[in-house]
Amino acid sequence: MALSLYEAFVPNCQQAVGALPGMIDKGEAYANEHGITEEEMLGLRLIDDMWNLPWHIRSCWVHSAYVISLLPTGEFSPDFTKIADSWDAMREEVATTLDALANVTPEELEAVADKTVAFVLGGKRLMEFTGQNFLMSFSQPNLYFHATTFYDILRMKGVPLGKRDFMGRARILA
Repeated sequence: MALSLYEAFVPNCQQAVGALPGMIDKGEAYANEHGITEEEMLGLRLIDDMWNLPWHIRSCWVHSAYVISLLPTGEFSPDFTKIADSWDAMREEVATTLDALANVTPEELEAVADKTVAFVLGGKRLMEFTGQNFLMSFSQPNLYFHATTFYDILRMKGVPLGKRDFMGRARILA
């Protein structure tokens, strides 16, 4: 049986984004237990030329709920105007993302699956895709990259996370 665009994209976003609150909680608890300030933790990067911890939470929103909201316009430009500045702000952004994903309908995505969507950065149309190809070959890999990088930054600092923390809740038979 073929998957719809909704089935191939939205549940995977919900699973990846749904794992973030647990990682946020463990990161904050670890910092508190080890006397690491919130400012230091939120400023962590894998390497100097990469973005800091909260940026990756924002990117998970950008490449899931936000992109879905922009597909009907035919243009996607990432929005990094508001980066979380606390553990609670990261939790809030994740909750907002999950709420938005819960309200997406299969019909919404099917309506834009074949629509041309341009990736616009700095006012320039850099790439064009179908809606389906944009979600599956651009947004979904970006979502996983940023969720993984968030996990990796915390692990690098010593936060006791494992694969199950990253994977979140698997969609198993009841």
